[in-house]
Amino acid sequence: MSAREINFDGIVGPSHNYGGLSLGNLASARNLGQVSHPRAAALQGLEKMRANIRLGLVQGIFLPQPRPARAWLTDLGTSPEEASPALLANAMSASAMWAANAATVSPAFDTADGRTHLTVANLRTMVHRSHEWVATLAQLRLAFANNVFAVHRPVPPTFGDEGAANHMRLCARHDQPGVEVFVYGVSGGPYPARQHVEACRAIARRHGLDPERTLFVQQSEEAIAAGAFHNDVVAVANERVLFAHEQAFADKDAFLGSLGERFPELDYVEVPAAEVSLDDAIRSYLFNAQLVTPPDGRTTLIVPEEARETPSVWGWLQRHLAGNGAIRDVRVVDVRQSMANGGGPACLRLRVVCEPETVDPRFLVEEGKLDRLAEVIARYWPEEIAVEALGSPALIRDVEQARTALLGECGLGELA
Repeated sequence: MSAREINFDGIVGPSHNYGGLSLGNLASARNLGQVSHPRAAALQGLEKMRANIRLGLVQGIFLPQPRPARAWLTDLGTSPEEASPALLANAMSASAMWAANAATVSPAFDTADGRTHLTVANLRTMVHRSHEWVATLAQLRLAFANNVFAVHRPVPPTFGDEGAANHMRLCARHDQPGVEVFVYGVSGGPYPARQHVEACRAIARRHGLDPERTLFVQQSEEAIAAGAFHNDVVAVANERVLFAHEQAFADKDAFLGSLGERFPELDYVEVPAAEVSLDDAIRSYLFNAQLVTPPDGRTTLIVPEEARETPSVWGWLQRHLAGNGAIRDVRVVDVRQSMANGGGPACLRLRVVCEPETVDPRFLVEEGKLDRLAEVIARYWPEEIAVEALGSPALIRDVEQARTALLGECGLGELA
């Protein structure tokens, strides 16, 4: 067996809607109240996974969480039938589809005990996400039940933690020791800084990381204020390559100096603000892309259609490719339904470096399984949802039945 990087994508849930619940997420706010298309959203996600498989990548899935979140509403002394519209909207959110916020992952090659460690994110900053961790923990403990993994409960909610969206790893190859970088926020102007440095430090201690190969870097206030609510909206890393916007970090020079000392093989690719503004980078989700290494070794960037439609972004990418830069290929995927709610290709996936044989096979997919999942989604997922209809008993029934059907197809009835 050999370790591979596996992308675990969240399947877009049948309650996908544009409730506009995420303060600081400009796309989410911009599309508040629009009619969503859950079926199209989920099928777009499956096609992205299919494209990854055809690149030669290993692909996994996470299943939608129970919606409405009945247990959470019960803890609040109410129910879907009696909850206020605001509480019900928070209970119907499908935001768990953005698996980059599921957990922070440290591969076995970096940890003191030689196991792969995962700490579930508490997502305490946003009400609609704060209750996700219970169902996320249940899935991770099934998927990674093998004793080569250690799955941890969230950091206490005293300190906010948003998972892998604020974590990067640099390494010569995925199956070699790396340098882990935790990105935290202090201020975001009018928007909250969601990742706390103490949460980052707690995770590093839990995972048994070598302090000499662990860095904590502050995200720039300017980036958060512009709508980069997570680091992965302005920076992404893969093996030797760190791809970032010029304005991603509060003290870029000090960070790059420290990183270069620990990882001399670093290939830093910066997009200058003079060529691509923060606004264009965030609107297009240039950095919320999947930066991957297919079997042919050509570092590949998987971007959303919106990147191709933004002239400054597409122009920069074409110049980089023509100059034989570190990124050797760009692939475009359509995830417009996710993008409209503020999540690009990178948001939809959690990266785990491990031997695929150690993962519960029910959480791994190939094209035939994707075909079967697509059939379930085409049959059961609502075609569209208007925000004002979230409390409809018929919609709630359909959403719950759709998830049950998908769990059945995957053989994961214990998550019901």
